[in-house]
Amino acid sequence: MADRFAVRDLNKCTKDCLCLYVCPTGASDTENSVIDVDKCIGCGACAEACPSRAITLLPRRYPPQQKKKDAVVAALQAVLDSKAEQERIGETMADPLARAVARSSRAIAEDIARESGFMLPQSDEVRAFLEAALAEEKGEGFPAESVKKLLETL
Repeated sequence: MADRFAVRDLNKCTKDCLCLYVCPTGASDTENSVIDVDKCIGCGACAEACPSRAITLLPRRYPPQQKKKDAVVAALQAVLDSKAEQERIGETMADPLARAVARSSRAIAEDIARESGFMLPQSDEVRAFLEAALAEEKGEGFPAESVKKLLETL
């Protein structure tokens, strides 16, 4: 089995279907537009042929997450707490701009957490991060039940 496999982003796919004709195994020739991971040999021919750049090659195994120093984790938590507070404030206001700021704050917090490696499901740090967040006394609005459900799923 290859070290990588192809996936198609259906939101980007324009259905030009050039990938169907270059795949040596027929992995991309499916009725539901989802590439058959079991047939994919990771050659990348479909990704190169895709005019809409909707196909990406992903590794079958991700490298282990790098350890983060306590100071980095504390700084990240402070930024995330700040964004959560901004979101809470924005949600309480009736102004459409305030609600937009609230949604933006959430998106920024999610981007920061993902880019720092805390939202990769294969990461042990995800579990540690969620457990630490659950253990701390968080204010009203903290999605404790959602965090518990995520921990059960991981």
